[in-house]
Amino acid sequence: MTRVLVVDDEPQIVRALVINLKARKYEVEAAADGAGALQLAAAFHPDVVVLDLGLPDMDGVEVIKGLRGWTRVPILVLSARHSSDEKVEALDAGADDYVTKPFGMDELLARLRAAVRRAEPTGGGEDEGIVETEGFTVDLAAKKVNRDGRDIRLTPTEWHLLEVLVRNTGRLVSQKQLLQEVWGPSYGTETNYLRVYMAQLRRKLETDPSHPRHFITEPGMGYRFER
Repeated sequence: MTRVLVVDDEPQIVRALVINLKARKYEVEAAADGAGALQLAAAFHPDVVVLDLGLPDMDGVEVIKGLRGWTRVPILVLSARHSSDEKVEALDAGADDYVTKPFGMDELLARLRAAVRRAEPTGGGEDEGIVETEGFTVDLAAKKVNRDGRDIRLTPTEWHLLEVLVRNTGRLVSQKQLLQEVWGPSYGTETNYLRVYMAQLRRKLETDPSHPRHFITEPGMGYRFER
């Protein structure tokens, strides 16, 4: 049974989440503040955390950082904060996805299921490390991309950018995270680099680069790779 830790100080939201999650056979625990969340996470070992950022004792971003000190459990942020900066801060701290209040329960549950799926081990089969889309195949182990039966030549920077996105399939990866992983820790604001290299990846791999299906831009926030 999948274990869910709900962290929110609004009783009506906690109640709605607990009812809906238990109805779908999830095991649920709830905390109303950050300190309680960190203690429960250590004792309960959840498979996914649904976390509100506006907690009474500490900012939710601090809870994310506390969790990331010892676990890679998927964290789905739930918050009334709408600004891109605050969303990016949560993602940079280690959150996996972000749902803005007010939210639809169906959307939230779909995001939660996706976060749990991505966290599941893929197993040791021979296809491990191979990601297939309708138009191209990425072999992470061999560092190769094949489209229509032929290898696509990528520059080292293009490959590194593609690799980070593919390893986070379905997740929004912030601009800052991409810049630091691909170009180095001293980078974080050179978003024009991302625009240039994303355009090159789309030109080489998308069927219609002007209407990308796989390399999705989240304006002002980052990029997402979708199969």
